[in-house]
Amino acid sequence: MQDALRRGLFVIMTDLQLADTAQYWVGIDKVYADIMTSISVTVSEETVSEPHVWFLSPSSKTCWGSPVTVRCLSKRGTSVRYTWYKAEESGRGRKTLLQHSSDLQLHCGIVGDGDHYYCNASNSMSSKRSRPISTQILLPAENNCIYILALEGQQQYDCWDRLRTSTAPPLKSTPVTEEYRSTDTLSIPVNHSNKCNVPLRMRLGVPLWYEALRWLLFASLLTVLCLVRRSRKARGIHTNS
Repeated sequence: MQDALRRGLFVIMTDLQLADTAQYWVGIDKVYADIMTSISVTVSEETVSEPHVWFLSPSSKTCWGSPVTVRCLSKRGTSVRYTWYKAEESGRGRKTLLQHSSDLQLHCGIVGDGDHYYCNASNSMSSKRSRPISTQILLPAENNCIYILALEGQQQYDCWDRLRTSTAPPLKSTPVTEEYRSTDTLSIPVNHSNKCNVPLRMRLGVPLWYEALRWLLFASLLTVLCLVRRSRKARGIHTNS
């Protein structure tokens, strides 16, 4: 209570709670009679403002698979409660309640590609939600993943330094057996894999080695016929002489 003399009497009440709602009396003691006046005080909750979210540590730590904590805070409002939700990109508006807290820790075990996280601040008067945090998975893994967190209004970052040093898992070679059928009902099994694909030349459904063998036999037959013919001529000349 402050007596400002000519300006009047000032009553200052601080740290008011909802239970402080009541009627109060202020009196001035005088010699013959006290001057009393009543003051009606009503304490109500203040509506919440849009909550602000920010990272407690550098968000680029996600490039190395480290967890990142996000904090949510509403600058205005009384008895504010904070709740974190996750909305999947393919969920068609479906949301999942994560926890009732102002802080949320994101790590490889819970983040998914295309997920959106947001905080909801509420009290008995109103409710407001924060801007969403979107995720992008560059290298999925249970512990040492690579992911990016994007928050509207903040500078974007990439994980190029980490991607240059990471090695992608090798591709697996899956053998597949196919059958090539010719007009002679000849079937040849061919083995294909991701690492080695050897083309097989075909002519009218006949493999190359079979064609070469045919020509070799034909040439051998011609050679034999020529030798037989020459031998017969030599015998005829010898008989005439």
